[in-house]
Amino acid sequence: MRDTTLIAGAIALALATLPVQAASLFIDNAKVHTAGPQGTLATGDVVVTDGVIAAVGPQLAAPAGATVIDAKGQPLTPGLFAGLSALGLVDINAEQTTVQNAFGTPTPHGQDGETRWRPEFDVMPAYNPRSSVIPVNRKEGLTFSALTPAALEESSFITGQGGVVRFDGGWDGAMAGGDTLYIDLRATTAGGGSRASQYMLLDQAIREARPAPSPMMMAALPSHGLLTPAGRDALSRYLRGGRVVFFVDRAVDILRVLELSKKHGFQPVIASASGAWEVASQLAAAKATVIVDPLQNLPSSFDMLGARLDNAALLREAGVRVVISQFDDMGTHNARKIRQLAGNAVANGMRWEDALVAITAEPARAFGVADRIGSIEVGRRADLVLWNGDPLDVTTTATQVFVDGKAVPMRSRQTRLRDRYMAAPGELPRHYPQGR
Repeated sequence: MRDTTLIAGAIALALATLPVQAASLFIDNAKVHTAGPQGTLATGDVVVTDGVIAAVGPQLAAPAGATVIDAKGQPLTPGLFAGLSALGLVDINAEQTTVQNAFGTPTPHGQDGETRWRPEFDVMPAYNPRSSVIPVNRKEGLTFSALTPAALEESSFITGQGGVVRFDGGWDGAMAGGDTLYIDLRATTAGGGSRASQYMLLDQAIREARPAPSPMMMAALPSHGLLTPAGRDALSRYLRGGRVVFFVDRAVDILRVLELSKKHGFQPVIASASGAWEVASQLAAAKATVIVDPLQNLPSSFDMLGARLDNAALLREAGVRVVISQFDDMGTHNARKIRQLAGNAVANGMRWEDALVAITAEPARAFGVADRIGSIEVGRRADLVLWNGDPLDVTTTATQVFVDGKAVPMRSRQTRLRDRYMAAPGELPRHYPQGR
């Protein structure tokens, strides 16, 4: 059996000579899961130049002056998707001052007394790339996420806008092209008390936001109604082919959303979708992306009576594009469990390769950033992870994470607290080496 501790030590030694911005990095002798057209290379090499993947293949030559890492056969994957999350928006759920992902203040009302909706609300300006939650997840192999506004029961079911961020430590982590509107139709408390009233109000909001011939005419629309002028402008942008994530579970609601999207020009992404397997053929025909949680099988509501563990496998078998994510309130803090979700999908019939793609290339494609991240291909950013075993096995850990070809410190606030307060080593070995 390969001694992964010795391998980790060898990699650390090689990285000790790596400059802050390496001109070239050469990863040699890895099992490369590209999540792209090349599939899996049983023995492959990756060349990185100035943070970008320059070559992928077997028996490549190391560029002159490159830092060389011998992976010794370890699996290499793209950086993983952290799911629909609030990483960088929420630090401690119980401390309201650190929760920045919802429009939670009382909403103003129109002249007719109806609550104003705020599709113009965008969580991206609140993103903090130095949040202590990010290193905790990044050292587990997660390198990007779709930031998602939270749905509050007393607020609108149009929860607002989000985008895609890379955990590269830069002050502006937002990626161009990731703009997304979120609409949560799972709870009827925010929509007049019934599903029928939700569709009625959504139709009204769309009619209010229908693009006017000119900005002057848009400004001349009545000041009262469901939307503010800024809200009309925001929603109207998504009526011209914009990406909209709809949270729905019942099969019938999924069909309604597909119909609505076709009618109004939305680019639909269906999330939660516990009953999606029932309408898999319609989803495939509509070329819709579905985001599911493969651990979801016990219904927590009547809407989720169709939940089953092989939902992801059935959808993929039908030709549906599948992305894996969590949806519960603790999904942000448990984002690193994304590998467990993918492994569970495999255990319930999904192909291993499809499960990996569902947490790498497929979310990058669904959110408009696949030309830059999500796969190990020439021209992509070198966001890479070396693993000491099967990446979808919960007993496996990340040996080293690279972002833009730079080795990320495999430390976080949690590991520092552990090393500071953990009792001195006794007869039983530590699970992790000291300092990692």
